[in-house]
Amino acid sequence: MGSTIIGCGKSLPKLEVANDELKALVDTNDEWISTRTGIRSRHVAVEETATDLAEAAARQALGLADGGWREDGEAIDPASIDLVIYATITPDVLVPSAAGLLRRRLGLENAIAFDLNAACTGFVYGLTVAECMMAGSTAGAPGAAGRNPVRRALVVGAERLTRVTGWSDRNTCVLFGDGAGAAVLEWNENRPGIMSSFITNADDDTNALTCSFAYDAPLPFDIDGASPEAPEDASLSRIDAELGITEFVDAGEPRQVLRMDGPKVFKFAAEAMTTAVHEALDRANLTLDDVACIVPHQANERIIKYAAKKLGRPMDFFQLSIDHTGNTSAASLPMALCDAYNAGRIRRGDKVVLVAFGGGFTSGAVLLEA
Repeated sequence: MGSTIIGCGKSLPKLEVANDELKALVDTNDEWISTRTGIRSRHVAVEETATDLAEAAARQALGLADGGWREDGEAIDPASIDLVIYATITPDVLVPSAAGLLRRRLGLENAIAFDLNAACTGFVYGLTVAECMMAGSTAGAPGAAGRNPVRRALVVGAERLTRVTGWSDRNTCVLFGDGAGAAVLEWNENRPGIMSSFITNADDDTNALTCSFAYDAPLPFDIDGASPEAPEDASLSRIDAELGITEFVDAGEPRQVLRMDGPKVFKFAAEAMTTAVHEALDRANLTLDDVACIVPHQANERIIKYAAKKLGRPMDFFQLSIDHTGNTSAASLPMALCDAYNAGRIRRGDKVVLVAFGGGFTSGAVLLEA
């Protein structure tokens, strides 16, 4: 018995921006970007919100719209969804939660809904939390009678990273894109579904990946009480200093942009991916020989190549979608998973590893049987 994926979907914004179009912003070109990252284009949400993208992906996963993958081809009754977990670092608003907005739009009247922030590993964390809640509420589980029953869950990853991208920084602006992916889990008494998971954190003591709060507005008070002379612009905070943010990226650019030390992120990611894959397999007493394919976080093709070499597998063992999406953080994995299902790479009974790494640092993997 276990939590089985019975549907998935993905959504990309209408606007697709090719590498050469970035030449108008920074000193770069298609060859420079593609050879270093594997990215040839990314999608930018000019009109769409993250909630719009999440809704479109979720409707596909539920079988309420074309374009996704459904195991039996039948639509899922929204009222049967008991849980919504929405992984993101770029929600449209702080309150209500992104999951709450999505719940309302989809009419998921019986669902518990909450957000989760684990950066690019968000979807792996979301699947793990959903599986734990489903297993813990199933009949016979210790304490199940005192918990909300969760038989079906919708796990979403959605981002508008281009709204926190520093477009004057050529080392990061070429990497990120917008999008959303979603998966529906169902508790099945006769199938293993998620067989094991591994999630972990490592201290990012070098502050290799950071982004300030967008809502850190100035207060009309000082330490001695009310201050009528409140500053018009927020200054860098003590937390900014703790994270190593000592100045604006560029004059006139908002402070809430992603800042990344590429080499340090690469070093962490390459090792974290291979460790997470091995941990998930070890927990299920399986090896890579039992696995049909690996679906990795789509951050940089070079990282995937490094992991492939360390794991002793060819590149065609890995699902690659980064060429047309760029790095979409928490949306990356569910979108790549949907691509793998739609391409016929994952069939009933196949064992698949989903693996990711992200800021914080976070990392993890899920081993599942389709």
